[in-house]
Amino acid sequence: MIEILTPAELTRARETGALVAHILQTLRGRSTAGTNLLDIDRWTKEMIVEAGATSCYVDYAPSFGRGPFGNYICTAVNDAVLHGMPHDYALADGDLLTLDLAVSLGGVAADSAISFVVGGSGSPESVALIDATERALAAGIAAAGTGARLGDVSHAIGTVLGAAGYQINTEFGGHGIGSRMHQEPSIPNTGRPGRGYKLRPGLLLALEPWVMADTDQLVTDADGWTLRSATGCRTAHSEHTIAITDDGAEVLTEPASLTTTSRAS
Repeated sequence: MIEILTPAELTRARETGALVAHILQTLRGRSTAGTNLLDIDRWTKEMIVEAGATSCYVDYAPSFGRGPFGNYICTAVNDAVLHGMPHDYALADGDLLTLDLAVSLGGVAADSAISFVVGGSGSPESVALIDATERALAAGIAAAGTGARLGDVSHAIGTVLGAAGYQINTEFGGHGIGSRMHQEPSIPNTGRPGRGYKLRPGLLLALEPWVMADTDQLVTDADGWTLRSATGCRTAHSEHTIAITDDGAEVLTEPASLTTTSRAS
């Protein structure tokens, strides 16, 4: 079932999105060389609890994982790209780190991911990966006006990723979100324009382009969760939760100083 939020629920979704954005930006500032992934998970728990929110991950146990996940944030380093389970690892300068976070506040969830280079100075490959996912995310958001179709969003994302020279894996992609973290509709990172569900005001979507430098194949760690590139190449992942409104796509998980609304054309 596809969930359409009421105006009151959309107000709560904005609050959840702002919290997710704040936590991710706080963690980004703290993630320096020597920071342990377990500390990132602990800090995340502290901020979620302090806000009176609930983790969407701790008890998450889908069919594809070895659940429950049992942690508060996904931490994926270098060749890890999705569902990175925090473990005893100290970050090093130049690591490409992805933080993926979903929380629920007031009964409405929001989900976002950021990729960045620890220490701020990355290899050209790392910078290109991150840039491609961020540009693809922006293109997907721009395509998500009221009356557009899901295929338009997927096509916009896939066009950017493909033009950047990356292969696209369609096993995992974006999704509907609302009272639950993962729900219909599914949003692949490539698709045909003009196809699929027509977007309506009140619909919440989590768009999440991700790529791997030289492959579209994934392998799973022994932890049953962490997904890595099959070749050991670097990866990147960017995600925002957006709300479809009468005026276009409103980004709910953008840091407050960067909040934007994409108007439908």
